[in-house]
Amino acid sequence: MKKIKKSKKKFKYLIFIILIGIIVSVILLDKEEIKETTNKNYISSEVSDVILYDLEYKESIKINRGEEVDVYKFKEKREDNVYVKIKYKDEFYMVNENNLTDNIENIIQEKEMFVRTNLTVYKDDNSSKILSYIKKGERLEILGYDKIENGVVNKYKIKYNDIEGYVYSKYLVLSEEESKKVYEENGVQEYMAKMGNSLGGGTATNLDYYPYEKASFEDNVMPKEVRSLYINSGAIKNIDEYIEFAKENNINAFVIDIKDNTSPAYNSPIMKKYSKTNYDKALNDYEDYKGYVKKAIDAGIYVIGRITVFKDSYFVTDHKEVAIKSSNGEPFSHNGSYWPSAYNRFVWEFNVELAKEAVTEIGFNEIQFDYVRFPDRTTKLERQGVINLDNTYDEEKAQALQNFVMYACDEIHSVGGYVSIDVFGESASNYVTAYGQFWPAISNVADVISGMPYPDHFNPHDYGIKEVVWTVPYKLLNEWSKYVVSKQEVIPTPAVVRTWIQTYNTTKSPSVVYNADKISEQIQALYDNGLNGGYMTWNSGSNLVKYKEVSYAFRKVYE
Repeated sequence: MKKIKKSKKKFKYLIFIILIGIIVSVILLDKEEIKETTNKNYISSEVSDVILYDLEYKESIKINRGEEVDVYKFKEKREDNVYVKIKYKDEFYMVNENNLTDNIENIIQEKEMFVRTNLTVYKDDNSSKILSYIKKGERLEILGYDKIENGVVNKYKIKYNDIEGYVYSKYLVLSEEESKKVYEENGVQEYMAKMGNSLGGGTATNLDYYPYEKASFEDNVMPKEVRSLYINSGAIKNIDEYIEFAKENNINAFVIDIKDNTSPAYNSPIMKKYSKTNYDKALNDYEDYKGYVKKAIDAGIYVIGRITVFKDSYFVTDHKEVAIKSSNGEPFSHNGSYWPSAYNRFVWEFNVELAKEAVTEIGFNEIQFDYVRFPDRTTKLERQGVINLDNTYDEEKAQALQNFVMYACDEIHSVGGYVSIDVFGESASNYVTAYGQFWPAISNVADVISGMPYPDHFNPHDYGIKEVVWTVPYKLLNEWSKYVVSKQEVIPTPAVVRTWIQTYNTTKSPSVVYNADKISEQIQALYDNGLNGGYMTWNSGSNLVKYKEVSYAFRKVYE
Protein backbone atom coordinates (compact mmCIF):
# COMPACT_ATOMS: atom_id res chain seq x y z
CA MET A 1 0.00 0.00 0.00
CA LYS A 2 2.85 2.35 0.88
CA LYS A 3 4.47 1.69 -2.52
CA ILE A 4 1.17 2.45 -4.27
CA LYS A 5 0.82 5.71 -2.36
CA LYS A 6 4.41 6.66 -3.23
CA SER A 7 3.77 5.87 -6.91
CA LYS A 8 0.67 8.07 -6.87
CA LYS A 9 2.66 10.91 -5.33
CA LYS A 10 5.42 10.50 -7.94
CA PHE A 11 2.78 10.46 -10.70
CA LYS A 12 1.13 13.63 -9.37
CA TYR A 13 4.53 15.27 -9.06
CA LEU A 14 5.37 14.28 -12.64
CA ILE A 15 2.05 15.71 -13.89
CA PHE A 16 2.74 18.93 -11.98
CA ILE A 17 6.23 19.20 -13.51
CA ILE A 18 4.81 18.64 -17.01
CA LEU A 19 2.15 21.30 -16.49
CA ILE A 20 4.75 23.76 -15.25
CA GLY A 21 6.86 22.95 -18.32
CA ILE A 22 3.95 23.58 -20.65
CA ILE A 23 3.16 26.92 -19.01
CA VAL A 24 6.81 27.98 -19.17
CA SER A 25 7.01 26.91 -22.81
CA VAL A 26 3.93 28.94 -23.69
CA ILE A 27 5.34 31.98 -21.90
CA LEU A 28 8.69 31.57 -23.62
CA LEU A 29 7.01 31.03 -26.98
CA ASP A 30 4.98 34.18 -26.50
CA LYS A 31 8.13 36.05 -25.51
CA GLU A 32 9.88 34.68 -28.56
CA GLU A 33 6.99 35.87 -30.78
CA ILE A 34 7.15 39.31 -29.20
CA LYS A 35 10.83 39.46 -30.03
CA GLU A 36 9.89 38.86 -33.66
CA THR A 37 7.67 41.93 -33.94
CA THR A 38 8.80 44.87 -36.05
CA ASN A 39 8.14 48.55 -35.53
CA LYS A 40 7.18 49.39 -39.09
CA ASN A 41 4.94 46.95 -40.88
CA TYR A 42 2.01 48.33 -42.83
CA ILE A 43 -1.16 46.99 -44.32
CA SER A 44 -0.80 46.98 -48.11
CA SER A 45 -3.36 46.56 -50.88
CA GLU A 46 -4.55 47.82 -54.25
CA VAL A 47 -7.86 48.83 -52.63
CA SER A 48 -8.53 51.03 -49.62
CA ASP A 49 -9.14 48.33 -46.98
CA VAL A 50 -8.10 44.78 -46.11
CA ILE A 51 -9.85 41.90 -44.29
CA LEU A 52 -8.33 40.63 -41.04
CA TYR A 53 -9.25 37.14 -39.78
CA ASP A 54 -9.46 35.84 -36.24
CA LEU A 55 -7.14 33.03 -35.14
CA GLU A 56 -9.63 30.49 -36.45
CA TYR A 57 -9.56 32.17 -39.88
CA LYS A 58 -13.03 33.62 -39.75
CA GLU A 59 -13.48 37.10 -41.22
CA SER A 60 -13.24 39.55 -38.34
CA ILE A 61 -12.71 43.21 -39.29
CA LYS A 62 -11.57 45.43 -42.16
CA ILE A 63 -8.80 47.98 -41.68
CA ASN A 64 -7.44 50.68 -43.95
CA ARG A 65 -4.28 50.13 -45.90
CA GLY A 66 -1.45 52.13 -44.43
CA GLU A 67 -2.30 51.09 -40.86
CA GLU A 68 0.73 50.04 -38.80
CA VAL A 69 0.68 46.55 -37.24
CA ASP A 70 2.98 44.26 -35.24
CA VAL A 71 3.98 41.18 -37.24
CA TYR A 72 4.85 37.81 -35.69
CA LYS A 73 7.00 35.01 -37.05
CA PHE A 74 4.12 32.55 -37.05
CA LYS A 75 2.83 31.72 -40.55
CA GLU A 76 0.41 29.16 -41.89
CA LYS A 77 -0.44 28.12 -45.42
CA ARG A 78 -4.09 27.57 -46.27
CA GLU A 79 -4.99 26.50 -49.77
CA ASP A 80 -3.01 28.87 -52.02
CA ASN A 81 -2.47 31.64 -49.47
CA VAL A 82 -0.01 32.21 -46.66
CA TYR A 83 -1.34 33.93 -43.54
CA VAL A 84 0.69 35.76 -40.91
CA LYS A 85 -0.16 36.44 -37.28
CA ILE A 86 -0.35 40.14 -36.43
CA LYS A 87 -1.36 42.37 -33.55
CA TYR A 88 -3.54 45.40 -34.23
CA LYS A 89 -4.89 47.58 -31.41
CA ASP A 90 -3.99 44.94 -28.79
CA GLU A 91 -5.87 42.14 -30.60
CA PHE A 92 -4.42 39.20 -32.52
CA TYR A 93 -5.43 38.47 -36.11
CA MET A 94 -4.32 36.60 -39.20
CA VAL A 95 -3.79 38.41 -42.48
CA ASN A 96 -2.75 37.41 -45.96
CA GLU A 97 1.03 37.75 -46.27
CA ASN A 98 0.54 39.67 -49.51
CA ASN A 99 -1.14 42.47 -47.53
CA LEU A 100 1.96 43.34 -45.48
CA THR A 101 4.95 45.53 -46.25
CA ASP A 102 7.77 47.06 -44.24
CA ASN A 103 8.17 49.89 -46.79
CA ILE A 104 5.72 52.79 -46.64
CA GLU A 105 6.20 53.34 -50.39
CA ASN A 106 4.69 49.90 -51.05
CA ILE A 107 1.43 50.48 -49.18
CA ILE A 108 -0.29 50.83 -52.56
CA GLN A 109 -0.13 47.81 -54.87
CA GLU A 110 -1.69 49.39 -57.94
CA LYS A 111 0.58 49.08 -60.96
CA GLU A 112 -1.83 50.45 -63.53
CA MET A 113 -5.14 52.31 -63.46
CA PHE A 114 -7.57 53.70 -66.02
CA VAL A 115 -9.13 57.12 -66.50
CA ARG A 116 -12.86 57.11 -65.65
CA THR A 117 -13.32 60.88 -66.05
CA ASN A 118 -11.30 63.20 -68.28
CA LEU A 119 -8.65 64.58 -65.95
CA THR A 120 -6.00 67.20 -65.34
CA VAL A 121 -2.37 66.13 -64.90
CA TYR A 122 -0.40 68.25 -62.42
CA LYS A 123 3.30 69.01 -62.63
CA ASP A 124 3.81 68.17 -58.95
CA ASP A 125 1.83 67.04 -55.91
CA ASN A 126 1.44 70.36 -54.08
CA SER A 127 0.52 73.12 -56.52
CA SER A 128 -2.06 74.10 -59.15
CA LYS A 129 0.43 73.91 -62.01
CA ILE A 130 -0.99 71.96 -64.95
CA LEU A 131 1.14 69.62 -67.02
CA SER A 132 -1.37 67.97 -69.34
CA TYR A 133 -4.80 66.42 -69.82
CA ILE A 134 -5.83 62.78 -70.35
CA LYS A 135 -9.10 61.47 -71.74
CA LYS A 136 -11.50 58.86 -70.46
CA GLY A 137 -10.51 55.19 -70.94
CA GLU A 138 -6.73 55.71 -71.13
CA ARG A 139 -4.30 53.45 -69.23
CA LEU A 140 -1.88 54.99 -66.71
CA GLU A 141 1.20 53.44 -65.13
CA ILE A 142 1.25 54.03 -61.36
CA LEU A 143 4.62 55.21 -60.05
CA GLY A 144 3.70 56.32 -56.52
CA TYR A 145 1.41 58.55 -54.48
CA ASP A 146 1.42 61.72 -52.40
CA LYS A 147 -0.57 60.80 -49.29
CA ILE A 148 -3.19 58.37 -48.00
CA GLU A 149 -6.15 59.16 -45.75
CA ASN A 150 -8.44 56.37 -44.49
CA GLY A 151 -6.81 54.07 -46.99
CA VAL A 152 -7.61 56.32 -49.95
CA VAL A 153 -4.88 57.87 -52.09
CA ASN A 154 -5.19 61.60 -52.68
CA LYS A 155 -3.05 61.84 -55.84
CA TYR A 156 -1.19 59.17 -57.77
CA LYS A 157 2.11 59.80 -59.46
CA ILE A 158 1.57 58.46 -62.97
CA LYS A 159 3.22 57.91 -66.31
CA TYR A 160 1.32 58.20 -69.57
CA ASN A 161 3.37 57.97 -72.76
CA ASP A 162 6.09 60.57 -72.16
CA ILE A 163 4.11 62.39 -69.43
CA GLU A 164 4.98 61.99 -65.74
CA GLY A 165 2.88 63.89 -63.24
CA TYR A 166 0.16 63.66 -60.60
CA VAL A 167 -3.58 63.04 -60.93
CA TYR A 168 -6.42 62.88 -58.39
CA SER A 169 -7.28 59.29 -57.56
CA LYS A 170 -11.05 59.86 -57.57
CA TYR A 171 -11.03 60.01 -61.37
CA LEU A 172 -9.41 56.57 -61.79
CA VAL A 173 -10.59 52.96 -61.68
CA LEU A 174 -8.79 49.61 -61.73
CA SER A 175 -10.12 48.17 -64.99
CA GLU A 176 -10.32 49.40 -68.56
CA GLU A 177 -13.87 48.08 -68.83
CA GLU A 178 -14.99 50.12 -65.82
CA SER A 179 -13.25 53.24 -67.15
CA LYS A 180 -15.27 53.21 -70.36
CA LYS A 181 -18.64 53.03 -68.64
CA VAL A 182 -20.81 56.11 -68.16
CA TYR A 183 -22.96 56.98 -65.17
CA GLU A 184 -26.50 55.82 -65.97
CA GLU A 185 -28.50 55.93 -62.73
CA ASN A 186 -31.76 57.89 -62.53
CA GLY A 187 -32.02 57.73 -66.33
CA VAL A 188 -29.42 60.48 -66.72
CA GLN A 189 -27.99 59.18 -70.01
CA GLU A 190 -31.42 58.63 -71.54
CA TYR A 191 -32.36 62.17 -70.53
CA MET A 192 -29.16 63.67 -71.93
CA ALA A 193 -29.59 61.85 -75.23
CA LYS A 194 -32.67 64.01 -75.83
CA MET A 195 -30.73 67.25 -75.46
CA GLY A 196 -29.91 69.20 -78.62
CA ASN A 197 -26.29 69.55 -79.78
CA SER A 198 -26.44 71.41 -83.07
CA LEU A 199 -25.09 74.77 -81.91
CA GLY A 200 -21.41 73.84 -81.66
CA GLY A 201 -21.06 73.73 -77.89
CA GLY A 202 -20.85 69.97 -77.53
CA THR A 203 -22.91 66.87 -76.88
CA ALA A 204 -24.68 66.32 -73.55
CA THR A 205 -23.88 62.59 -73.45
CA ASN A 206 -20.13 63.30 -73.74
CA LEU A 207 -20.11 65.02 -70.34
CA ASP A 208 -19.49 63.48 -66.94
CA TYR A 209 -22.35 62.79 -64.53
CA TYR A 210 -20.67 60.63 -61.92
CA PRO A 211 -21.46 61.78 -58.35
CA TYR A 212 -19.12 64.53 -57.18
CA GLU A 213 -18.61 65.05 -53.46
CA LYS A 214 -19.65 68.54 -52.40
CA ALA A 215 -17.44 70.46 -50.00
CA SER A 216 -18.35 71.12 -46.38
CA PHE A 217 -16.03 72.93 -43.99
CA GLU A 218 -16.58 73.10 -40.23
CA ASP A 219 -14.75 76.41 -39.98
CA ASN A 220 -16.43 77.86 -43.08
CA VAL A 221 -20.15 77.18 -43.01
CA MET A 222 -22.13 78.25 -46.05
CA PRO A 223 -25.48 79.83 -45.09
CA LYS A 224 -28.41 77.68 -46.14
CA GLU A 225 -29.95 80.78 -47.73
CA VAL A 226 -27.59 83.45 -49.08
CA ARG A 227 -29.10 86.93 -49.50
CA SER A 228 -26.39 88.97 -51.16
CA LEU A 229 -25.57 92.42 -52.51
CA TYR A 230 -23.11 92.82 -55.37
CA ILE A 231 -20.25 95.24 -54.63
CA ASN A 232 -17.89 96.17 -57.46
CA SER A 233 -14.21 97.07 -57.31
CA GLY A 234 -14.82 100.78 -56.87
CA ALA A 235 -17.79 100.62 -54.52
CA ILE A 236 -15.91 98.52 -51.99
CA LYS A 237 -14.28 101.71 -50.68
CA ASN A 238 -17.68 102.46 -49.12
CA ILE A 239 -17.87 99.09 -47.37
CA ASP A 240 -19.09 100.62 -44.09
CA GLU A 241 -22.26 101.89 -45.77
CA TYR A 242 -23.00 98.50 -47.33
CA ILE A 243 -22.48 96.76 -43.99
CA GLU A 244 -24.88 99.16 -42.28
CA PHE A 245 -27.46 98.58 -45.04
CA ALA A 246 -27.02 94.80 -44.79
CA LYS A 247 -27.67 94.74 -41.06
CA GLU A 248 -30.89 96.71 -41.46
CA ASN A 249 -32.26 94.84 -44.48
CA ASN A 250 -31.85 91.10 -43.99
CA ILE A 251 -28.70 90.82 -46.14
CA ASN A 252 -26.19 88.19 -44.97
CA ALA A 253 -23.64 88.08 -47.82
CA PHE A 254 -21.69 90.22 -50.28
CA VAL A 255 -20.42 89.32 -53.75
CA ILE A 256 -17.25 91.41 -54.04
CA ASP A 257 -15.19 91.77 -57.22
CA ILE A 258 -11.67 90.34 -57.20
CA LYS A 259 -11.13 90.64 -60.95
CA ASP A 260 -13.58 91.97 -63.51
CA ASN A 261 -12.54 92.48 -67.12
CA THR A 262 -10.33 95.63 -67.17
CA SER A 263 -11.26 96.28 -63.50
CA PRO A 264 -8.90 94.30 -61.26
CA ALA A 265 -9.90 95.05 -57.69
CA TYR A 266 -6.48 95.09 -55.98
CA ASN A 267 -2.81 94.66 -56.76
CA SER A 268 -2.61 90.98 -55.96
CA PRO A 269 0.80 89.26 -55.64
CA ILE A 270 -0.57 86.54 -57.93
CA MET A 271 -1.44 89.16 -60.53
CA LYS A 272 2.10 90.50 -60.27
CA LYS A 273 3.40 87.00 -60.99
CA TYR A 274 1.03 86.10 -63.83
CA SER A 275 -0.35 89.35 -65.27
CA LYS A 276 1.56 92.57 -64.70
CA THR A 277 -1.06 94.65 -66.50
CA ASN A 278 -3.82 93.48 -64.16
CA TYR A 279 -1.49 94.25 -61.27
CA ASP A 280 -0.63 97.75 -62.52
CA LYS A 281 -4.25 98.64 -63.31
CA ALA A 282 -5.64 97.57 -59.93
CA LEU A 283 -8.24 99.92 -58.45
CA ASN A 284 -7.30 99.35 -54.79
CA ASP A 285 -4.18 98.85 -52.74
CA TYR A 286 -3.84 95.25 -51.53
CA GLU A 287 -3.79 96.09 -47.82
CA ASP A 288 -6.68 98.55 -48.13
CA TYR A 289 -8.78 96.00 -50.01
CA LYS A 290 -7.96 93.30 -47.49
CA GLY A 291 -9.10 95.67 -44.74
CA TYR A 292 -12.43 96.33 -46.50
CA VAL A 293 -13.14 92.60 -46.78
CA LYS A 294 -12.12 92.02 -43.16
CA LYS A 295 -14.67 94.59 -42.02
CA ALA A 296 -17.40 92.61 -43.78
CA ILE A 297 -16.16 89.33 -42.28
CA ASP A 298 -15.99 90.85 -38.79
CA ALA A 299 -19.59 92.03 -39.24
CA GLY A 300 -20.68 88.42 -39.81
CA ILE A 301 -21.06 88.77 -43.59
CA TYR A 302 -20.45 85.71 -45.77
CA VAL A 303 -18.03 86.99 -48.44
CA ILE A 304 -17.96 85.72 -52.03
CA GLY A 305 -15.12 86.78 -54.33
CA ARG A 306 -16.08 87.25 -58.00
CA ILE A 307 -13.53 86.54 -60.74
CA THR A 308 -14.18 86.86 -64.47
CA VAL A 309 -12.23 84.02 -66.07
CA PHE A 310 -12.32 83.80 -69.86
CA LYS A 311 -12.89 87.49 -70.56
CA ASP A 312 -9.72 89.31 -69.55
CA SER A 313 -8.22 91.87 -71.91
CA TYR A 314 -5.33 92.65 -69.56
CA PHE A 315 -4.26 89.02 -69.33
CA VAL A 316 -4.27 88.81 -73.14
CA THR A 317 -2.16 91.99 -73.23
CA ASP A 318 0.46 90.14 -71.17
CA HIS A 319 0.06 86.73 -72.86
CA LYS A 320 -1.06 86.99 -76.48
CA GLU A 321 -0.35 83.29 -76.92
CA VAL A 322 -3.40 82.33 -74.78
CA ALA A 323 -5.89 84.49 -76.69
CA ILE A 324 -8.64 83.49 -79.05
CA LYS A 325 -7.02 84.61 -82.29
CA SER A 326 -8.11 86.04 -85.60
CA SER A 327 -7.02 84.35 -88.81
CA ASN A 328 -3.94 86.62 -88.90
CA GLY A 329 -2.77 85.25 -85.53
CA GLU A 330 -3.55 88.40 -83.56
CA PRO A 331 -5.93 88.41 -80.56
CA PHE A 332 -9.56 88.46 -81.63
CA SER A 333 -11.61 91.38 -80.30
CA HIS A 334 -15.16 90.42 -79.34
CA ASN A 335 -17.38 93.41 -78.57
CA GLY A 336 -14.30 95.43 -77.70
CA SER A 337 -12.72 92.88 -75.34
CA TYR A 338 -10.09 90.16 -75.65
CA TRP A 339 -10.85 86.64 -74.51
CA PRO A 340 -8.30 84.08 -73.35
CA SER A 341 -9.27 80.71 -74.78
CA ALA A 342 -11.11 78.49 -72.30
CA TYR A 343 -9.09 75.59 -73.71
CA ASN A 344 -5.83 77.11 -72.43
CA ARG A 345 -4.57 75.59 -69.15
CA PHE A 346 -2.31 78.51 -68.26
CA VAL A 347 -5.45 80.70 -68.09
CA TRP A 348 -7.02 78.15 -65.74
CA GLU A 349 -3.96 78.17 -63.54
CA PHE A 350 -3.81 81.97 -63.22
CA ASN A 351 -7.44 82.32 -62.19
CA VAL A 352 -7.37 79.43 -59.74
CA GLU A 353 -4.13 80.62 -58.14
CA LEU A 354 -5.73 84.06 -57.76
CA ALA A 355 -8.76 82.41 -56.18
CA LYS A 356 -6.69 80.38 -53.72
CA GLU A 357 -4.80 83.51 -52.66
CA ALA A 358 -8.13 85.26 -52.07
CA VAL A 359 -9.28 82.45 -49.79
CA THR A 360 -6.08 81.96 -47.82
CA GLU A 361 -4.76 85.52 -47.62
CA ILE A 362 -7.86 87.71 -47.69
CA GLY A 363 -10.43 85.42 -46.10
CA PHE A 364 -13.08 84.86 -48.76
CA ASN A 365 -15.53 82.07 -47.93
CA GLU A 366 -16.32 81.32 -51.54
CA ILE A 367 -15.04 82.04 -55.02
CA GLN A 368 -17.54 82.84 -57.75
CA PHE A 369 -16.29 82.40 -61.31
CA ASP A 370 -18.02 84.46 -63.98
CA TYR A 371 -17.52 84.26 -67.77
CA VAL A 372 -16.91 80.53 -67.58
CA ARG A 373 -17.72 80.24 -71.26
CA PHE A 374 -16.59 80.91 -74.78
CA PRO A 375 -17.71 84.14 -76.50
CA ASP A 376 -21.33 84.04 -77.57
CA ARG A 377 -22.34 84.41 -81.20
CA THR A 378 -18.98 83.27 -82.55
CA THR A 379 -19.77 79.70 -83.68
CA LYS A 380 -20.19 80.78 -87.30
CA LEU A 381 -16.85 82.62 -87.21
CA GLU A 382 -15.16 79.53 -85.82
CA ARG A 383 -16.64 77.25 -88.46
CA GLN A 384 -15.56 79.66 -91.19
CA GLY A 385 -12.00 79.72 -89.85
CA VAL A 386 -12.19 83.42 -88.99
CA ILE A 387 -11.14 82.70 -85.38
CA ASN A 388 -8.90 80.07 -83.80
CA LEU A 389 -9.64 78.79 -80.28
CA ASP A 390 -6.40 76.73 -80.00
CA ASN A 391 -8.16 73.52 -78.98
CA THR A 392 -4.99 71.68 -77.89
CA TYR A 393 -6.67 68.55 -76.50
CA ASP A 394 -9.52 68.23 -79.02
CA GLU A 395 -12.25 68.90 -76.44
CA GLU A 396 -15.80 69.97 -77.00
CA LYS A 397 -16.53 73.39 -75.49
CA ALA A 398 -18.81 71.98 -72.81
CA GLN A 399 -16.17 69.39 -71.88
CA ALA A 400 -13.51 72.06 -71.45
CA LEU A 401 -15.77 74.13 -69.19
CA GLN A 402 -16.74 71.14 -67.06
CA ASN A 403 -13.08 70.14 -66.80
CA PHE A 404 -12.20 73.67 -65.65
CA VAL A 405 -14.88 73.51 -62.95
CA MET A 406 -13.52 70.16 -61.73
CA TYR A 407 -10.00 71.59 -61.59
CA ALA A 408 -11.16 74.74 -59.82
CA CYS A 409 -13.17 72.81 -57.23
CA ASP A 410 -10.35 70.38 -56.49
CA GLU A 411 -7.87 73.19 -55.93
CA ILE A 412 -10.06 75.66 -54.05
CA HIS A 413 -11.55 72.96 -51.83
CA SER A 414 -7.99 72.05 -50.85
CA VAL A 415 -7.62 75.46 -49.16
CA GLY A 416 -11.07 75.49 -47.56
CA GLY A 417 -13.13 77.57 -50.01
CA TYR A 418 -16.37 76.89 -51.86
CA VAL A 419 -16.85 77.32 -55.61
CA SER A 420 -19.81 78.88 -57.42
CA ILE A 421 -20.21 79.27 -61.18
CA ASP A 422 -22.23 81.93 -63.00
CA VAL A 423 -24.16 80.73 -66.05
CA PHE A 424 -26.55 82.31 -68.52
CA GLY A 425 -30.23 81.55 -67.98
CA GLU A 426 -30.18 79.85 -71.39
CA SER A 427 -27.93 77.08 -70.03
CA ALA A 428 -30.97 75.47 -68.36
CA SER A 429 -32.57 74.89 -71.77
CA ASN A 430 -32.85 71.49 -73.44
CA TYR A 431 -29.66 71.84 -75.47
CA VAL A 432 -25.96 72.48 -75.02
CA THR A 433 -25.40 76.18 -75.64
CA ALA A 434 -23.12 77.38 -78.43
CA TYR A 435 -20.68 78.89 -75.90
CA GLY A 436 -20.38 75.62 -73.95
CA GLN A 437 -22.48 76.19 -70.83
CA PHE A 438 -24.83 73.31 -70.00
CA TRP A 439 -26.55 73.44 -66.63
CA PRO A 440 -26.36 69.74 -65.60
CA ALA A 441 -22.63 69.43 -66.39
CA ILE A 442 -21.71 72.43 -64.24
CA SER A 443 -24.24 71.90 -61.45
CA ASN A 444 -23.15 68.30 -60.94
CA VAL A 445 -19.62 69.46 -60.05
CA ALA A 446 -19.79 72.96 -58.51
CA ASP A 447 -20.89 73.74 -54.96
CA VAL A 448 -23.20 76.52 -56.15
CA ILE A 449 -24.63 77.34 -59.57
CA SER A 450 -25.83 80.88 -60.20
CA GLY A 451 -28.10 81.43 -63.14
CA MET A 452 -28.46 84.91 -64.62
CA PRO A 453 -32.08 84.92 -65.89
CA TYR A 454 -32.34 88.70 -66.13
CA PRO A 455 -35.80 89.38 -67.57
CA ASP A 456 -34.59 91.98 -70.04
CA HIS A 457 -32.15 89.43 -71.53
CA PHE A 458 -35.00 87.25 -72.83
CA ASN A 459 -36.95 87.60 -76.05
CA PRO A 460 -40.27 89.42 -75.62
CA HIS A 461 -42.47 86.31 -75.63
CA ASP A 462 -40.21 83.45 -74.52
CA TYR A 463 -41.90 80.37 -73.00
CA GLY A 464 -45.08 81.37 -74.84
CA ILE A 465 -45.84 84.19 -72.42
CA LYS A 466 -48.33 86.60 -74.02
CA GLU A 467 -47.10 89.69 -72.21
CA VAL A 468 -43.64 91.12 -72.84
CA VAL A 469 -41.66 88.95 -70.42
CA TRP A 470 -39.71 91.69 -68.63
CA THR A 471 -42.98 93.34 -67.67
CA VAL A 472 -44.09 90.15 -65.84
CA PRO A 473 -40.97 88.87 -64.05
CA TYR A 474 -42.89 86.40 -61.86
CA LYS A 475 -44.35 84.59 -64.88
CA LEU A 476 -40.97 84.53 -66.61
CA LEU A 477 -38.94 83.29 -63.63
CA ASN A 478 -41.62 80.75 -62.77
CA GLU A 479 -41.31 79.17 -66.24
CA TRP A 480 -37.51 79.38 -66.24
CA SER A 481 -37.34 77.74 -62.81
CA LYS A 482 -39.17 74.66 -64.11
CA TYR A 483 -36.34 74.03 -66.58
CA VAL A 484 -33.79 74.40 -63.77
CA VAL A 485 -35.68 71.96 -61.55
CA SER A 486 -35.84 69.36 -64.33
CA LYS A 487 -32.05 69.56 -64.77
CA GLN A 488 -31.37 69.45 -61.03
CA GLU A 489 -33.51 66.35 -60.55
CA VAL A 490 -31.76 64.16 -63.11
CA ILE A 491 -28.14 64.59 -61.97
CA PRO A 492 -26.81 62.77 -58.87
CA THR A 493 -25.07 65.66 -57.08
CA PRO A 494 -26.73 68.96 -58.00
CA ALA A 495 -25.27 72.22 -56.76
CA VAL A 496 -27.06 74.70 -54.56
CA VAL A 497 -29.08 77.04 -56.80
CA ARG A 498 -28.42 80.68 -55.90
CA THR A 499 -29.74 83.03 -58.55
CA TRP A 500 -28.83 86.50 -59.79
CA ILE A 501 -31.86 88.81 -59.87
CA GLN A 502 -32.22 91.91 -62.02
CA THR A 503 -31.85 94.95 -59.75
CA TYR A 504 -31.77 97.66 -62.38
CA ASN A 505 -34.37 99.30 -64.61
CA THR A 506 -34.75 97.94 -68.12
CA THR A 507 -33.52 99.87 -71.12
CA LYS A 508 -35.56 97.88 -73.62
CA SER A 509 -38.90 99.09 -74.83
CA PRO A 510 -41.26 98.97 -73.12
CA SER A 511 -39.03 100.21 -70.31
CA VAL A 512 -39.83 99.04 -66.80
CA VAL A 513 -38.77 100.43 -63.45
CA TYR A 514 -37.63 97.48 -61.37
CA ASN A 515 -39.01 98.55 -58.01
CA ALA A 516 -39.33 96.47 -54.84
CA ASP A 517 -42.34 94.61 -56.24
CA LYS A 518 -40.50 93.58 -59.42
CA ILE A 519 -37.51 92.45 -57.37
CA SER A 520 -39.78 90.52 -55.03
CA GLU A 521 -41.61 88.83 -57.90
CA GLN A 522 -38.36 87.36 -59.20
CA ILE A 523 -37.36 85.98 -55.82
CA GLN A 524 -40.81 84.59 -55.06
CA ALA A 525 -40.94 82.72 -58.37
CA LEU A 526 -37.65 81.00 -57.52
CA TYR A 527 -38.77 80.01 -54.04
CA ASP A 528 -42.16 78.80 -55.27
CA ASN A 529 -40.25 76.24 -57.35
CA GLY A 530 -38.01 75.13 -54.49
CA LEU A 531 -34.97 77.14 -55.64
CA ASN A 532 -34.42 78.56 -52.18
CA GLY A 533 -30.63 78.65 -51.92
CA GLY A 534 -30.83 82.44 -52.04
CA TYR A 535 -30.33 85.30 -54.42
CA MET A 536 -27.81 87.97 -55.42
CA THR A 537 -28.57 91.48 -56.66
CA TRP A 538 -27.14 92.30 -60.07
CA ASN A 539 -26.62 96.04 -60.37
CA SER A 540 -23.35 96.63 -62.18
CA GLY A 541 -22.83 100.00 -60.47
CA SER A 542 -23.56 98.53 -57.01
CA ASN A 543 -25.86 101.52 -56.62
CA LEU A 544 -26.65 101.90 -52.92
CA VAL A 545 -29.41 104.40 -53.70
CA LYS A 546 -31.12 101.76 -55.85
CA TYR A 547 -30.62 99.11 -53.18
CA LYS A 548 -32.30 101.41 -50.65
CA GLU A 549 -35.21 102.06 -53.00
CA VAL A 550 -35.99 98.34 -53.25
CA SER A 551 -34.99 97.35 -49.70
CA TYR A 552 -38.48 96.10 -48.87
CA ALA A 553 -37.86 93.16 -51.22
CA PHE A 554 -34.83 92.14 -49.15
CA ARG A 555 -36.59 92.40 -45.79
CA LYS A 556 -39.41 90.17 -46.96
CA VAL A 557 -39.28 86.54 -45.87
CA TYR A 558 -39.70 84.08 -48.76
CA GLU A 559 -40.97 80.57 -48.25
